[in-house]
Amino acid sequence: MTGDRSPNSPAHEGMRIATRRVLAADAEPPSTDELQDLQRLYRGAIQQLIPRVEDAAFVLPRDDVPRACALVGIGEARRRLDERPATGLPAGIAHAQRLARSVNALLDHAENLRLRAPAR
Repeated sequence: MTGDRSPNSPAHEGMRIATRRVLAADAEPPSTDELQDLQRLYRGAIQQLIPRVEDAAFVLPRDDVPRACALVGIGEARRRLDERPATGLPAGIAHAQRLARSVNALLDHAENLRLRAPAR
């Protein structure tokens, strides 16, 4: 996720496309090697998105609802980063799906917070 950091950037759209690999209703199960690559990709995206979303959230007032929602989403994403899936392909896929949902949620929060950011 390098380059343009705006929520509608090609990098962000690329991450949304990548999450569909495990979240789409018609997604074929990934191979074990592909699954490991996807998990690394999602983990890396979460690690990059968390500080960006935090920075955007903390400029808003404490009682701002989207700020609070974003901070809850960050907490959930951190918990998912700490999870270790059970062994086996189905458990690995379920873990990748949870990570992918956190990526999408953080991208959504980044966009929502950008729209609410105070003018500078």
